[in-house]
Amino acid sequence: MSQAMGMDFDTLRQAMADNQEQPEGPARNARSEQLLVEAEKLNIPLAVIEALGHQLKVYNYSSEKDKMFVPFARLLRMWDERPEDFDEYETHSLHWVFKWMSAGMLDQPHIPLASIEKWLGEMEHRYRLAGHSERAVRGAEFSVAAHVGDLARAERAYTAWLAADRDTMADCHACELHSQGWWQAERDADEEALELWRPVLEGEYTCAHEPHTVLASSLLPLLRLGRPDEARAHHLRGFRLVRPMESMRGAYADHVEFCALSGNEARALELLAERPAYFTDSGDPRSKLDFMAVTALLMDRLTGLGLGDQPVPGPAGRTWTASGLAVHARGEALSLAALFDARNGTSYVSERARGRMDQRPLVERLPLGVRSRSARQVPRSGSASAQSSASASAQSSAAVVESGVGSDPSSLSALLAEARRLSATRSPDAVEAWAAVARAAEGRELDVRDRAEIADHAAMERGPEGIELFHEAAELYAEAGDPGEALAARARAAYVLALTGGPEEALATVSELHEGVLALLTDGGTGVSQAASVLVGRARILMRLVQEDASEDESGATASGAADSGAAGDEVVRAAEAAVRELLTLAEPHASDVRMASRAAEARAMLGELAAHAGDAAAAAELLGQAAEAFVAAGLPWFAVEYESRLAGIAGHLGDAEGAERAARAALEHAGPRLEPMGHAQLHLQLAEVLGSTGQSGPAAEHALEAAHRADEAGEGPTLGAWARHQLGGFLLRQGRWAEAAEILESALPDLTADMHGDGAIVQTRWWLGDCLTELGEHRAAAEHWLRAADIAEHWPEQRDHAMLAHLAAEALGHAELPAQAEQAYARAGDLWRSLGNVHGLIRSLRARAWVALRTGLGLDGARELMSAAVWECEEGLRAVSSSVGAEAVEGSDAAEARHRLVAELGHTHRQFGDLVARSVPDDAEEALAHFTQAVSVFASLGDDALDARTGAELAAGWLEADLLRPAAAAARARAVLSAYAGVDGETAEARRAEAENMLGVMDKQRDE
Repeated sequence: MSQAMGMDFDTLRQAMADNQEQPEGPARNARSEQLLVEAEKLNIPLAVIEALGHQLKVYNYSSEKDKMFVPFARLLRMWDERPEDFDEYETHSLHWVFKWMSAGMLDQPHIPLASIEKWLGEMEHRYRLAGHSERAVRGAEFSVAAHVGDLARAERAYTAWLAADRDTMADCHACELHSQGWWQAERDADEEALELWRPVLEGEYTCAHEPHTVLASSLLPLLRLGRPDEARAHHLRGFRLVRPMESMRGAYADHVEFCALSGNEARALELLAERPAYFTDSGDPRSKLDFMAVTALLMDRLTGLGLGDQPVPGPAGRTWTASGLAVHARGEALSLAALFDARNGTSYVSERARGRMDQRPLVERLPLGVRSRSARQVPRSGSASAQSSASASAQSSAAVVESGVGSDPSSLSALLAEARRLSATRSPDAVEAWAAVARAAEGRELDVRDRAEIADHAAMERGPEGIELFHEAAELYAEAGDPGEALAARARAAYVLALTGGPEEALATVSELHEGVLALLTDGGTGVSQAASVLVGRARILMRLVQEDASEDESGATASGAADSGAAGDEVVRAAEAAVRELLTLAEPHASDVRMASRAAEARAMLGELAAHAGDAAAAAELLGQAAEAFVAAGLPWFAVEYESRLAGIAGHLGDAEGAERAARAALEHAGPRLEPMGHAQLHLQLAEVLGSTGQSGPAAEHALEAAHRADEAGEGPTLGAWARHQLGGFLLRQGRWAEAAEILESALPDLTADMHGDGAIVQTRWWLGDCLTELGEHRAAAEHWLRAADIAEHWPEQRDHAMLAHLAAEALGHAELPAQAEQAYARAGDLWRSLGNVHGLIRSLRARAWVALRTGLGLDGARELMSAAVWECEEGLRAVSSSVGAEAVEGSDAAEARHRLVAELGHTHRQFGDLVARSVPDDAEEALAHFTQAVSVFASLGDDALDARTGAELAAGWLEADLLRPAAAAARARAVLSAYAGVDGETAEARRAEAENMLGVMDKQRDE
């Protein structure tokens, strides 16, 4: 109805109900003001009362809370003048919002404390006159005392509050428990607070703002109690609830604070960026104080981490840095606190604000799983990203020695000795040790052997640029009289050449070196270690050629070159295996030397890779396991990591779940702190996938969470991090942690791409999101995800997923009260089920469309037509099955099972047909009864397998018989149900018997009348 035509009372009420469902904010408030004008035109006092109540409510749940005093004052005046104009509901509502006024006055520092105290007295008086308990009054008094810092009075009021009887004016259980738990947390009784909050957290008590605020309030107590996993879950679940609600700035601030104190500053910045209006909205000064205080806390934290110049979101109108916003936010918070303290006559609010702003982190690092667009790389004590490839102890010892280097040759000698020791033990710390030697040797006269070793180790860190340096080292080794080490250096150069695109040239070079070093070894001109270095270089180059051949095979060889390629590949494999076995034969007898033990272990690993290349997974697993064990036994566990990870994959392929988990865990354990974040991310993700494949969703989620965090640290959030989040969301969903899973999956979705992750990952993520959102009651959003996934699956060769997604979307659209869209989606799904030959999916889509038709223009006639089509499809399906089975069908065969399922489908279709007609044409029960009777007959043909379905239809038919004034027929149906469940136990049996007994009682009474 247009505004020009005005509204009648019913239309006004519907408009207010519709407005109540709109998102919180100025638009909803403005509409309430328009509706009040419409109400005043009606000249009906109750219409004005209801419109004022509606306006007061939307103001209270918005950023314009300061506006609610005007409509309340007007309502109170109307009550005092003509209480008879208020109906029972509006009388209750008027007294209910007295509590809102009390809290609202506290939130406004310009309202004098004396006025608030006077209001408490007024509230107590009016409640007493109305016959209400003083519970709500004492609760309001507690809030006032706690706010001003009168702790003794707060304790007295708290005790009186809990002692008073609960009545209709008491706050809901959820809100009361939140306030009580908040008070315990304020008194450092975190355990007691969480115990009070437990019924709210577990869903026993809820309301419009709970568990939203309890989840937010629980975050820091959980961190203080050392329960970070619960804190993370409460953040993900709670922030999802708070995010769309403009009025919850205080709870929003709790989430920002939690992120700032748990090593998630980047996440906290994103939260600030989502709510720019929170910096300036002035309608609720108390929540603005909370928000500015945690903003200052976060900015001080960033500044302390050396990020004071980083751009950050802040109040509109200028560009902010962390240090600049820190000053501004602290000033704003303290100014607001001073206003409250001036009103209260205490310093309590300012003291609390300072305490909040000056907090220190409660945990150094708590991964949340969600993506952080502005993830920053800040070194943290104890984190992998803060460590170099060398251990802290090695770096510090090198620094101590270096600090004395100058004219003292003994210092350089010490550095050389340490570097050689670390190299001899194959320690990763050797890298930094040789770098320290190189720095110390600058400008110094060194003997040729020292210069050779420095050049050799420097070359190892240069990648392709190191080839020439290896050759320089080789010349220096030769000049120093060590031809074997010279050959080894040239072999290292050849391997780098193979890695950078010249494997054939590298193989030719290393083959010459191989002959030369063996001749030297035979003549005693070099040692086993130098010979092994050349042999391992040759083996690695040949393995590289094997890998390249395998890659070419995977990409597809040309028809003309396929045979030659295969023959050449076999020759390379044979050469590689011979080279590896030669290395193993040389190194294994000398395995007491850690360097030779390492060579032998690597040789076994190469044999494992060759076995995998040949398709012998079992042999590959055994050899890789031996290699990993050999590395660990030699005291080189970090070298085992790569092969344990490979072993985990092969064991999984072989169906050895325990072996896969064992290998993946070993890889993670042996990686230790030396592995870079990306390596850790990959290992955690591998273990997560192994655990998930065996149904261990909880542990799998923990490792997927860590993988996502490590990937973010490595700057790979949009790639591996997105995949880890995708997996994490799936593991959380399997545990029924719907809100957490939804938050993670929504976080992953923007980074998932078809090129990087595949269409399947995107479809699966949206599918899972739809599942989560359905459980959370967000049906429209669920439908959107399912439809978008269906649009991708539409182009796949196999169309079952497309059909399933369309069907799911249709169901969600129906729940979202969008019948026209649901009808379209069901029709789409039905066409797909038909094309797939899936008669069950087709029948169910037809039945669902029939129910939807009642809410669209198709109406009852359209619904009947669709149900009739479903019946026809069932019968047609049965005819098709019967003709394929023939007279000699064996019970239990696939055909017999198909017939059984179709008969059950027919029974359910008749039952639903009856329900649909009975609900749509209640005055004509005969048509519905005919369908119920048919359903009973169909289910009866299935025997005990359909007992519950048959008796349900029987009772439905019985009630229709009663409506048709056929008590004998109804009683007969009731007795049939009782007979069917004779001696049968179970919840359904008890419920059916109770309903049948009730029906018999009603029929006896009907006959008596």
